[in-house]
Amino acid sequence: MARWLGQLLVLVVVAGAALTALATPASAHGQLAMSTPAKDSTVTEPLESLALYFTEKPATNAYFSVTAPGGARVDRPWSHGQPKRLDEPVTEYNLVDGSWQPKLYHTGFPATVPVAYWPEQGLYVARYVSVASDGEKVTGEVRFTYRGGTSKPPKGWKAPTNEPDPALLAHTEPSSAAPSAGASAGAAAPVTPQGTPQAVSSDEPRPAASGFDPSVWLLPAVLVAGAGFMVVRAARRPSSRGTEVRRRPTGPPASTSPGRSASASRGPRDAKTGKASKAGKAAKSARRR
Repeated sequence: MARWLGQLLVLVVVAGAALTALATPASAHGQLAMSTPAKDSTVTEPLESLALYFTEKPATNAYFSVTAPGGARVDRPWSHGQPKRLDEPVTEYNLVDGSWQPKLYHTGFPATVPVAYWPEQGLYVARYVSVASDGEKVTGEVRFTYRGGTSKPPKGWKAPTNEPDPALLAHTEPSSAAPSAGASAGAAAPVTPQGTPQAVSSDEPRPAASGFDPSVWLLPAVLVAGAGFMVVRAARRPSSRGTEVRRRPTGPPASTSPGRSASASRGPRDAKTGKASKAGKAAKSARRR
């Protein structure tokens, strides 16, 4: 039984690994690849600006903000920066002919967000809202801790109060619309290693959250079915220990009565008195001699 359970455990582990490797979720385009400062890092000197690098240029109406620990905004209007090679390439997925194909991105397109002043030490949050060339919303935040010197707001400073463009918030998600072959001619293409954005082809397939590839689930389904078969087989197989128990004799083992053997060892005795007979005494005397 232990052997079958061990094999079953191996099958379950393999099936789980296959599900994780094959059922890869759709990865949206234009996602954040790296930032300066990095996420969850500690900054010890005041910075003039923050840089958030994406796998394609952020939309012109993208929204960026930097909030101090006390809740005050300290960001100035953002701008597109110079493309830069990423420290580590980023993988995103395209749906091609019914299967997800990985694509490696080597170049980051930054959004530069100036910081007006550093009012206090503590946790700062940089938030962003944009839309990728495939219509996917690009949202998130970068948190970092500031431990440098503080400063006062510049003369005439007014904290920004703008909110994300309603067009960004109302933009259609890929999950609510099937991917079309007529992509926008002005949309940005996947990043090239040289860092130069190119126009995307109108017939380039894009990932959609509703895409389904039957081949993705074929191997896990076979493994799960095999595991179920082994469970049923192990449950129906009789135990070898139980077989031995059924073959064991039910009657008590033959044995010699202790009382009878003791009587026999003492020799013949008189039937009336229970004492040893003369013949028994004579035999006993002969043994002593």
